[in-house]
Amino acid sequence: MNFLTNEKLTIVGAAGMIGSNMAQTALMMRLTPNVCLYDPYAPALEGVAEELRHCGFEGVNITFTSDVREALEGAAYVVSSGGAARKAGMTREDLLKGNAEIAAEFGKNIKAYCPDVKHIVVVFNPADITGLITLVYSGVEPSRVSTLAALDSTRLVSELAKYFKIPSGEIQNARTYGGHGEQMAVFESTATVNGKQLKELVDNGIIPAADWEAIKARVVQGGKNIIELRGRSSFQSPAYLSIEMIAAAMGGKPFRWPAGVYVNDSRFKHIMMAMETTIGKDGVKYVEVEGTPEESRELEKSYEHLCKLRDEVIQMGVLPPIADWRRFNPYIDECTCNNK
Repeated sequence: MNFLTNEKLTIVGAAGMIGSNMAQTALMMRLTPNVCLYDPYAPALEGVAEELRHCGFEGVNITFTSDVREALEGAAYVVSSGGAARKAGMTREDLLKGNAEIAAEFGKNIKAYCPDVKHIVVVFNPADITGLITLVYSGVEPSRVSTLAALDSTRLVSELAKYFKIPSGEIQNARTYGGHGEQMAVFESTATVNGKQLKELVDNGIIPAADWEAIKARVVQGGKNIIELRGRSSFQSPAYLSIEMIAAAMGGKPFRWPAGVYVNDSRFKHIMMAMETTIGKDGVKYVEVEGTPEESRELEKSYEHLCKLRDEVIQMGVLPPIADWRRFNPYIDECTCNNK
């Protein structure tokens, strides 16, 4: 039977809604026959494993464990949704302290049990910061860690498709960059609608300025809207997109959206943020984002917001001062930029 790889894929947080959906998606996409489910909550984890076995997937070896060492040893690929979920009234940033501590432990476990891991995707919020913490403590090359940021771009596609009452496939290259949160930078200069430049549609009043601002606001609040509609945070969309990311890292189809990547170049320093990226067997790489002067200012604001969150985690003592990062991960200073 055809799989992308036979190597071990570990799903962290597999007892949760995102994690269990990630596991099912990976099996449906035939990524690997060797899928290991990990979660500290053993009863629900066993229930997930049982349900997946009941699906009748052919040729697969589904294992599950609440022992983190057993889960990570031998893992070539790891996807983690193993943080606290966002609830009604919470921003992604409200999750900062608890999930930052979880990310630090996750990174240390990577270093201890699977330092040769080929790729890690971090999903739990605020993903830009939890991914950065994971990278520092894991000791792996920056190209081997990416974070889920695509949801904002897919939400932009959704809003434009609904506005114009057209299939989403007619929206191309819709992009958001920077942070995955309320401070994201929503770009109009990259996108086309039915082959027409989105920026021209806005500039010419085909999309009135007030409508465009409302579209952007709905994109920014897309996660909050799901919570209000469903009574819980998103799980289907982050599960699917994160598995598309790990599939690309396994050598599958190219990932179609921006991803969170470690950036340390002449413009942005020591941060994880959404950029225009490619993900492949050699890891995640980015190209510098170009936009209008206004879009560039928005991206700078998003970067500054992420820096404040990073510095807050440093002040908490969860993350060491930037000057000390190299003691935990020697690749960070060696890789002054992770772009093409």
